[in-house]
This record gives sequence, structure tokens and C-alpha cells, in this order.
Amino acid sequence: MIFLVNLARVIFAPLLSEFVAVFGIGEGTAGLIATLAWLGSALPRLPTGWVLTRVPREHVVLVAGTVLTIAAVVTASATSVVLVGTGALLMGLSSGVYFVAANPLVSELYPERVGWALGTHGMVSQVAAVIAAPFVTLVLALFFDWRIVFVCIAAVAAVVTVVLFFVARATEIPHAGTDDRDLIGAIRTQWRVVLLGVAVIGTTGFVWQGLFNFYELYMGTKGLDGGTARNLLTVIFAAGVPAFFVSGRLVDQLPRVPYIIGIVAAFVVSVLALTAASGFVSILLLTGIIGYVIHSLFPAIDTYLLDTLPDDSRASAYAWYSAGMMAVQATGASAVGNLREAGLAYDVIFVGLALGLGGVVVGLTTLQRAGRIPQ
Repeated sequence: MIFLVNLARVIFAPLLSEFVAVFGIGEGTAGLIATLAWLGSALPRLPTGWVLTRVPREHVVLVAGTVLTIAAVVTASATSVVLVGTGALLMGLSSGVYFVAANPLVSELYPERVGWALGTHGMVSQVAAVIAAPFVTLVLALFFDWRIVFVCIAAVAAVVTVVLFFVARATEIPHAGTDDRDLIGAIRTQWRVVLLGVAVIGTTGFVWQGLFNFYELYMGTKGLDGGTARNLLTVIFAAGVPAFFVSGRLVDQLPRVPYIIGIVAAFVVSVLALTAASGFVSILLLTGIIGYVIHSLFPAIDTYLLDTLPDDSRASAYAWYSAGMMAVQATGASAVGNLREAGLAYDVIFVGLALGLGGVVVGLTTLQRAGRIPQ
């Protein structure tokens, strides 16, 4: 299921150039489509947190699969850019519902190995990101119709949801979160932990969203042909597969806050290096580094949050974090698209974004050394 819901979010990136050609839209509108998918992922997270105070986590996961199936059908039947945007929003909704329910469930299924469990869970989602660009390329080559991409997603999502229903019925689910019944109380008591997560993932994700959604078009400005540029998306996501697994194990062993800050700092440096890079070999190397670094961050921050938050507020506080960070980062693609249409070069845009994120790293480091960040 996590494979499908993550595919639903990232599948729009390799399709942006297709939407530009088919619908005759600009990069700003194309970026808005990608933003809608991630904004949709943000919108249901807090309401889902409230639902989880009353409904078992596994039931909500099944709802996410049903929503994904319907959303993919809507997108596949779209005849205008407005309907494509609507489908993107709905597909994002399914992922938002899923992650808020599933991540706490996974951490409770493996309480002694939270980092490993979340790293493995995330690694599977990353495989979806890896195949997104090749999958789009294959479908376009065989059928010459982008809609087939969403037909396939709808069909598989329907089958997986049914299978998951029967698996959940046959599985003994832990009840660690049965006392988590106060959504407002959770943020009152855990706001420092939640704020740290939003500050780290929200700002870093904003830059990441703008970068990967326009990676194909950005690489075109560096002289790479369309096929090579699209395949670099595969590289950047493929590097994340081992990153999830390795980082999930490291965060169980290392001081978590310094480790997280170090990852964000490495991401800043690698993005700045990419803006100065020229030549295929150096771009390929930096693409792999960026992919590894950014995807190391996700299991690290999830482990910090879910292992720090107590049973009686874990899912509720995580919902606040999840909604906040996603709302911040979701606008990254739209912002980059609008800056591009305003006449700024991609290199200039990403230098500015990386330097801004560098300021966040400095602030977090200062707070950490002053002992102001919960450990």
C-alpha cells in the first residue's frame, strides 16, 4: 500500500513535460499540478489525526486505499488541466490519510526497532519513486497516452486494498495507542517536538519539492536531452532506497538531533554544488548524492518523533506534525514554477533556496547547542 500511495504523489513529476505539451500550459501551471498532489497529502492529515482518536489505525489505512482507487480513476478520465489538478489533489489525499495512520502503526508493531521498521517501510515507498519515471516512459512508449498510467494505478490499488482487508482481519494489531484520545491535548504537551519536525521537514521539503518536480526541465537547461534528464529522476530516487534502510539503522544508534541537523546541512551543500555543476558525470554523481542525503532525512525524523512521543499522544501529535510540515513543503513546486515564469534561471532559484535552508541549519544548530531542542 505504501508503494502505491507514494507513487500517487511522485508520478506527476515525470509527467509535467507531457502536461505542458498536451494542454499547452506554462511551467507555473505545471508546477501547480504537482503542488496540488502534495497539498492534497497535507489537507487530511490533521482531520485523520482526529479520526484516529476514535477509529483503529488499520481501518483508516483501508480507507486510504479506497480513496486512491477512486482518485486514480478520476485522473485517468480527465479531459482538461483542471480535472488533472483535481485528480492530483485527490490522489494526494489518499497518501495523507495513509501516512498519518500507518507510520504510528508501524512504530507500534516494532517498538524495539522503530528506526529499522520505519526505514524498511520507507524503503518500499522509495521503490515506487524509483520506478515512476521509467514507468511513465514505458507507458508512453507502448500506448502514447499518459492516462494509462492512472488506469494501472487504479487497478492495482483496488486489488491491494481488498488483500489488505483480509490480512488486517487475520493479524493481531497492537493497542499501544488506545489512550490517545485528545488531539488538542497532544499538541499542548508535545508542541516542542512537533515544531522541530515541522521546521526540519517543512523547510527542507520545500526545497526538495521544487527541485525534484522540475528536475527534468532543470537538467534540460544544463544541456541534457529529455530522455537523460528524465532518467536522472530515477537515479535521484534510486539513491533513496539504501538511504532509508541505512539511515533507519543509524538513527537507532546515533544522537538523533545532531544526526538530523547534519543531514540537512549535507543537503544544502549538495544542492549548491549541483547549481555549479556542468558535464554529465558531475551532474550524475551529485544527483546520486542528493538523492541519498534527502531520503536519509525521512526515516531519521520519523524515528525521532515516533520514538520520543508517548503512547497517549503519539498518533495525535504526529498528525499535527504531518499536517504542518506537508503544508509548508507542498508549495515548493508552485513557487519554483512561478519564479521560473518570472524569468529567473533555475540555478539562481536553487542557490537562493539552498542558502535560505542554510539559515535554518544555523538556527537549529544554535538551539541544539543551547539545549533548547528536546532530545
